[in-house]
Amino acid sequence: MTRDVKRPYDSSRRRAQSRATKAQVVEAAKALFIERGYPATTIESISDASGVPLATIYRLFGSKVAILKSVLDVSFGGDDEPIDFGDRPEVRAAREEPDPERLLDAFAHIGRTFMERSAQMLGVLATAATMDPEAARLLDDVRRQRLTGQSRIADALVGRKALSRDLSRSDAADIIYALWSPDLHRVLTEERRWSEDRYEEWLAKAQKRLLLAPTSTRRTSSVTPRPSTRGNRSTR
Repeated sequence: MTRDVKRPYDSSRRRAQSRATKAQVVEAAKALFIERGYPATTIESISDASGVPLATIYRLFGSKVAILKSVLDVSFGGDDEPIDFGDRPEVRAAREEPDPERLLDAFAHIGRTFMERSAQMLGVLATAATMDPEAARLLDDVRRQRLTGQSRIADALVGRKALSRDLSRSDAADIIYALWSPDLHRVLTEERRWSEDRYEEWLAKAQKRLLLAPTSTRRTSSVTPRPSTRGNRSTR
């Protein structure tokens, strides 16, 4: 007589189901946040739109601001893979591009696609932050992460001795942060009706014009970026 042998518990199916359920909630929540705004969107309405029970949403997310963060994460990366934006293949490839002009062209394309995916949700977050303290803290986190990530473009130019000698690394990071502003993207694409192609072309040209040293001085210059006259910033 043989005894029954218990099979090892396979949690992969449960993880896949949980991921699919989260994706349903995120998709429904994004549509509602954009259509109604953050304050008017309730977890109950997200439950109705997604077809996911209310109790399951609370178990998976815990709060409405956590749902908002998940929507933003998917918007930023383009999917729900747990990969930091700066570690995504297209960003790493751009950062490793040896030619400074092509590097900035690549980042202009990344900035364009990022805004195409995320601009509406960043607007939702900015509005939510004026009414909800948790959303305000989330907005602060997003801004710090954006500055940290975009500062790496300045670092790449410094490493290639391609940064204009009139700029410190800190100045360059501030310029990139301003050029990549969601508000500026909104003004150009919504108010001024620029196409995304035109926005990308402008962003590439603006970055080169404002950041790069003249071509003739890039490889021979031993001048390091001048030190910033402003105080150090803890987020850089």
